[in-house]
Amino acid sequence: MLLDDARRRSGEGTGYPAFVEVDQGFHPPTVYFPLIVPGAIMIEPTGTEDRQIPDEFVAAMEAIAGEAAASPDALYKAPERTAVSRPDEVEAARKPVLTHQA
Repeated sequence: MLLDDARRRSGEGTGYPAFVEVDQGFHPPTVYFPLIVPGAIMIEPTGTEDRQIPDEFVAAMEAIAGEAAASPDALYKAPERTAVSRPDEVEAARKPVLTHQA
């Protein structure tokens, strides 16, 4: 899936829709993959998914695109329904935490 045209129009990064997908109950896709294709996200449904799940995902992506067009600032607020909020991507890149703490 390519989000480059929408990204250029809105000025948002490709990762922003992924945060909204989390709020919609979907596992976020791999963003910026492959790296040579700007605005690409990789979506990999499993072979065991019912046809209903990909259809729901497409409907959610269309709703996210509509929301982004109507109110781009709404993308900055996501995720709002998770225990952990948006990570600081700069901090994560500069000081990665590579261990799990329970």
